[in-house]
Amino acid sequence: MKAWQFTGTNNPLELNEVPEPTAGPGQVVVGVKAAGVCHSDVTALDDAGWMPLFPALPRTMGHENAGIITEVGDGMEHWKVGDRVGLSPVMSDGDALGYGKWDGGFAPKLLATDDNLVRLPDEVPFDLGAMATDAGLTSYHAIMAVGGAKAGMKVGVIGLGGLGYIGARVAVLAGAEVYGAEVNPETQKLADEIGLAGVADSITAFKDKKLDLIVDYAGFGTTTADAIETLAEFGTLVQVGMGRLESTINTYPLIVNQLSIKGSKSGTKEDLEQLYALMKSGELNPPMNLITQADIPDAIAKLRKGGVVGRFIALYED
Repeated sequence: MKAWQFTGTNNPLELNEVPEPTAGPGQVVVGVKAAGVCHSDVTALDDAGWMPLFPALPRTMGHENAGIITEVGDGMEHWKVGDRVGLSPVMSDGDALGYGKWDGGFAPKLLATDDNLVRLPDEVPFDLGAMATDAGLTSYHAIMAVGGAKAGMKVGVIGLGGLGYIGARVAVLAGAEVYGAEVNPETQKLADEIGLAGVADSITAFKDKKLDLIVDYAGFGTTTADAIETLAEFGTLVQVGMGRLESTINTYPLIVNQLSIKGSKSGTKEDLEQLYALMKSGELNPPMNLITQADIPDAIAKLRKGGVVGRFIALYED
């Protein structure tokens, strides 16, 4: 089978012939039906700071996947061939699908374990199921589990792309008053669809709103600094985005307003189950751009350039 593989920083993805996986003890093989392309794929390709996550190369990328189980290994009899699944990307050993020693879904098949497998409701299509496993899982965990968004809270969301759209929408559904920061004018047009109370180029436009919580899904350094300047007293910043791996912040508001800064990475299988329940209800349906496996490098190039509205999801033919 053909797989798009990472071979090193600043190298383009290579389409290589790789052996089809077989299920060992505690494993299943999943036939990938949909795989999301994430901005972190771009950063991993471009930033040498990500190299520690790739101790062995080449590695098939793609950490956002949904599909059907095609083979069941010993000890995995609670799953069966034909089960529809979404794949929570993070493994119990600290690796993740598409990183470390685990190949991801930029290939037609991959290995998974109970660390990953979440049943995908029949009502949720594979494209949406794949998006939920990272863009959804990461955004939900950050704003709900780490940030504690709830009814009556004033929340800021920086970046309304794949992650931010979902995070903002989930907070709206929870009853929060949500304000969004987004530099792409086309993405700003999604404000009403999400249910935002306001949208602007920078989160600092909402300093007068006294935001209790800001989640930075962009992470471009200046966005983190802007969040610190904007939060209300005793407010919390949850940092998710990794557009840049450093930021210079003003410590005066951090100290005087007694702010909290928390990091959030990925999420849990329980988070993913909650997301699938929302998607099953039809209340959460983010924008997507459907592509083929062959289009994955082009999607990465478009994400690198910027201005993309919605998540790129590669669909695999039967």
